[in-house]
Amino acid sequence: MPLFPLYLLFLLAAVSILPHSHQYHPLDPLTPAELTLVSTILTTYYPGTTHNLTFQYIGLEEPNKDALLSWLQKNQIKTPIPPRQASVIARINHKTHQIIVDLSHNKVVYDQVYHGYGYPLLTFEEQIAANALARTHPPFLAAIRRRRLKIEEVVCGSFTVGWYGEKRRNRRLVRVMCYYLDGTVNLYMRPIEAITVTVDLDEMKIIEFRDRLTVAVPKADGTDYRESQQQPPFGPQLMGITVVQPDGPSFTIDGHIVRWGNWDFHLSFDARAGPIISLASIYDTEKHKTRRVLYRGFVSELFVPYMDLTEEWYYRTFFDAGEYGYGLCAVSLQPYRDCPANAVFMDAYIAGQNGMPVRMYNVFCIFERYSGDILWRHTETSVPSEVVTEVRPEVTLVVRMVSTVGNYDYINDWEFKQSGSMKMTVGLTGLLEVRGSNYTHKDQIKEEVYGTLLAENTLGAHHDHFLTYHLDLDVDGEANSFVKSKLQMTRVPDQSSPRKSYWEVVSETAKTESDAKVKLGLESADLLVVNPSKKTRIGNFVGYRLIPGSVVGPLLSDDDYAQIRGAFTMYNLWVTPYNKSEKWAGGLYADQSRGDDNLAAWTSRNREIENKDIVLWYTVGFHHVPYQEDFPVMPTLSSGFELRPSNFFENNPMLKVKPLKVVRSSN
Repeated sequence: MPLFPLYLLFLLAAVSILPHSHQYHPLDPLTPAELTLVSTILTTYYPGTTHNLTFQYIGLEEPNKDALLSWLQKNQIKTPIPPRQASVIARINHKTHQIIVDLSHNKVVYDQVYHGYGYPLLTFEEQIAANALARTHPPFLAAIRRRRLKIEEVVCGSFTVGWYGEKRRNRRLVRVMCYYLDGTVNLYMRPIEAITVTVDLDEMKIIEFRDRLTVAVPKADGTDYRESQQQPPFGPQLMGITVVQPDGPSFTIDGHIVRWGNWDFHLSFDARAGPIISLASIYDTEKHKTRRVLYRGFVSELFVPYMDLTEEWYYRTFFDAGEYGYGLCAVSLQPYRDCPANAVFMDAYIAGQNGMPVRMYNVFCIFERYSGDILWRHTETSVPSEVVTEVRPEVTLVVRMVSTVGNYDYINDWEFKQSGSMKMTVGLTGLLEVRGSNYTHKDQIKEEVYGTLLAENTLGAHHDHFLTYHLDLDVDGEANSFVKSKLQMTRVPDQSSPRKSYWEVVSETAKTESDAKVKLGLESADLLVVNPSKKTRIGNFVGYRLIPGSVVGPLLSDDDYAQIRGAFTMYNLWVTPYNKSEKWAGGLYADQSRGDDNLAAWTSRNREIENKDIVLWYTVGFHHVPYQEDFPVMPTLSSGFELRPSNFFENNPMLKVKPLKVVRSSN
């Protein structure tokens, strides 16, 4: 849950407008100059409303897919790119406007007031303002004095309020909760419990204050995670490790196009989604052609419901992408720590609340990973008078971004393999969200406390993380089908074999959206996207299969309000026909949404998906029961999935890959 990072105060002031030196690609993110132009056009379009005009989101209005693919197939140097447009969500006089700005003609081409349920992304600026209100509110100051705390050591954060059956709220609300420093920077381990300050974001005023009871604030001792603050005894010191590339990296970056080995793809940044991988294609050396695999992929939503039902906690069911912005919360990556020595870094830009560009440094790092893994190998001892050993080491290309959404740090990796696989991994680290308690030992607890006692007066709340990926696969073309190849136990019907049973593959092609919903763990199956118009030489449909990681699904009841909003997690996998407007699994307006515009709602139409341009939605899930090792900072917990070629190539595409050059140590 976000607490506004102090370093972003600096970033919001560090506006830097730079020229765009290379030719635009239609999927390039908006440049600083374009963000400035959007702000200028809209402040002119709405004269006199500057004080009531706020930009909640500005991003690229994605070109129509047909137009983009047509541009790619033609001479791109001579052919004009599809029109550059910006998608804007703004609050104007306390109303939500969905706007499209044509940057080629400097004009607004679409402007519609949204009257449905839910609100847009929160901005950093309004969170800062809401947090500051508490520190000047007399009842809040009195509550802090009553607890004998120092107001100068209090830090506050804004929490979205969700939806719990209310007919309608006509206010954008947050609840401000506060923490205590005084001897540590790990403020999340020192919550000031039972005080709730409710703020109306549009009016920017406190509309409710509650101080329910007094709970002990956990101690600062043992909570500081900074290296400089650690005291002996220390763990063992390991020897230095580095990656040496004397000839430089094997990848190139041209604007936002990344080329490495047999891969090329477009890398973009979005304030809501973070990294977007587009047009991922692989060169087939046997066919002498580049073949597309993924048109567009990104994290669509990150749903984090907590299981604590107490008054100050029950509503903590966050949509970290749709409410706070997975990209907005991206942090600057640290060379040699977040990323290895051979990494190359890229910056990105977001729009501030006033629409002006803000530079975010080192948002992405790109590097080649070699950690001793094996791409393929075999040792043959049956050849007379010879032992044959062939080994190919595995080198992969990684694109990384870290999003620090308040207490949690999400390490988001897209990994490309020479074999044609793409592996998506998310690592969870950072700080738990804990509740203050009067308990100092587990034996004192006689009630449901919704978590684990991690330290004196410190309860780690049970919670979930669900990351839903939007994966528009175009396997050798746009028209694809989804196939479930079930592994089915079959009895031997006669005496033809001493065996009594075996398993066989029974494949079913999904015709509609309802056919394609998958709850993993209930049956064994390969999950494939195939191109029904393309076959290998021996007759198999070319395809890619999704290989899941750990299988996790929601444990809330279907009628729980949080689960109604997060109904897109009911299945691990969904398949929908491509629709440009269906990008956000939790709905376009996630804050205070009520589940009427999310992935589950879209699929209720049960549209046809066989031999269509289809999109996969896959959810990576974690049930998190905290343990003492997660205190005061949590070691990384990772999961993910892989997209792997399946009859896409005629044989192992890495058969002729050359081994790495040997770099001898100077020692």
